[in-house]
Amino acid sequence: MPPHTYISVTRKPLSLKPFLRSPGASIYKLLLPSPLRAGRCLLPFLAFWALLSISQLHPSLPISCSPHLHHVRLSWRPRRGPVDEFWKWAQSEVPQLVPCTNYSEPHRHASISGKYMLVVVSGGLNQQRNQIIDAVVVARILEAVLVVPVFQVNQVWGDDSEFGDIFDVEHFKKTLKDDVVVVSSLPATHIRKRRVRAPSMPFNADEGWIRSNYSSKLDRDTVLLLRAFDSRLAKHLSVDLQKLRCKVAFEALRFKPWIESLANSFVERMEEEGPFLALHLRLEKDVWVRTGCHSGLGIEADLAIERIRSSKPHLLTSRSKLTAQERSHAGLCPLNANEISRLLKGLGAPRNIRIYWAGGEPFGGVKALQPLESQYPNLFNKWDLANPQELDGIKDKPSIMAALDYIVCLRSRVFLASHGGNMARSLQGHRTFIGSGKNIKPKKKLLVQLFLDGSLTDAEMRNRIQHIHRESTDLSSIMKNQSKIDVIAFPTPYCMCSGGRSSNVSASN
Repeated sequence: MPPHTYISVTRKPLSLKPFLRSPGASIYKLLLPSPLRAGRCLLPFLAFWALLSISQLHPSLPISCSPHLHHVRLSWRPRRGPVDEFWKWAQSEVPQLVPCTNYSEPHRHASISGKYMLVVVSGGLNQQRNQIIDAVVVARILEAVLVVPVFQVNQVWGDDSEFGDIFDVEHFKKTLKDDVVVVSSLPATHIRKRRVRAPSMPFNADEGWIRSNYSSKLDRDTVLLLRAFDSRLAKHLSVDLQKLRCKVAFEALRFKPWIESLANSFVERMEEEGPFLALHLRLEKDVWVRTGCHSGLGIEADLAIERIRSSKPHLLTSRSKLTAQERSHAGLCPLNANEISRLLKGLGAPRNIRIYWAGGEPFGGVKALQPLESQYPNLFNKWDLANPQELDGIKDKPSIMAALDYIVCLRSRVFLASHGGNMARSLQGHRTFIGSGKNIKPKKKLLVQLFLDGSLTDAEMRNRIQHIHRESTDLSSIMKNQSKIDVIAFPTPYCMCSGGRSSNVSASN
């Protein structure tokens, strides 16, 4: 954005000497000069008083303004010390690592057979991403040709988008050409072949299980159909397959160019006044139903959620015997807008920080966001940033809308999620992989304890919050149990290193 331009008024006083020809000049000649002299004399005074009047009426009126002012609630405040300190901390915590996805010699020379694998993926965008990643890994284990995954119509949102509507198919094929052959459809020679539906994959299925249960079927029928395997593949695989996971997630799965372009325009609008923070808010109605938590919007809202939960008890995701209060104390609940506001204040985020919030329509509407917006008024989402009609053609495509959120969050200087989930995991790992900036994972269990302690002063609250969140992740503690390392969320140490060859990854992947 170009720097602001202001009308300036000189402070140097105007002298009357040029108008006085001699010490004896008549005062009447000065006051009543000839018309030509009058124009020469009065013009500087008129210009002076005009400029002075404008400066008094509009002391800081910018001549050039952002072209997006008509649809963004911009705040023209200069950045002060606390902002600089916050961003300085955010940048200093980013580990100095680079991607390294170089495989072992045997992996680089694995053969690919003439057998084909079809997969059907379901769920929202980030569930689809997880299943695509696992599908590529399974195809690699079986040395099968992978047909571009088929997307099942989302039963919740009715989104009928296909793989090619969201992701760049040619880039996907090209990036993985040395790992797995990917084709857009079955060849004519295989269309009529029997497609065997493989047995459901159990949780934590490893390479051995995949080979023993799928290889013989693939050898016999040459076309294998897989579905319903979301998050079932074991977290701990061989080093080469872990690297392949990262390659699919962070390099091969690139969104369509027009989606990237639109999202990047939102990033540019957010960055017009410097870096920004991205916040993934999990405040939708289904989130409160599935987590078994209270929304913080009052008794009537809690009763409404409870009625839905009672009629559909299978929606409660885990620990169904815990009360809402017990779940909150255990750190199992999303942070609501008030809690997010208190967390940001504790971390030192200044009031004029610019925040992009991603997510669906909050339960409770505007009321749900009010506690956050009252403390941090520079709060935007894609609808605030979009030009008129810019999103009209895709407003009924939740997966594409989620892709826009994903890219903007990926490019932010700081990312914070109010709750866990597939998007938070993917963004945490993706941002680490490309060195995008600071990831803040709220320590919800400790935060709830702090918020309930009424004896703490504001200064003590800030110190406690900063203490529990400003420590870097201890990779040695993660490595103690390698079987549970999720490389999509933690690409170190398998996919990143302090040296070695880095892969060609851009921030817009």
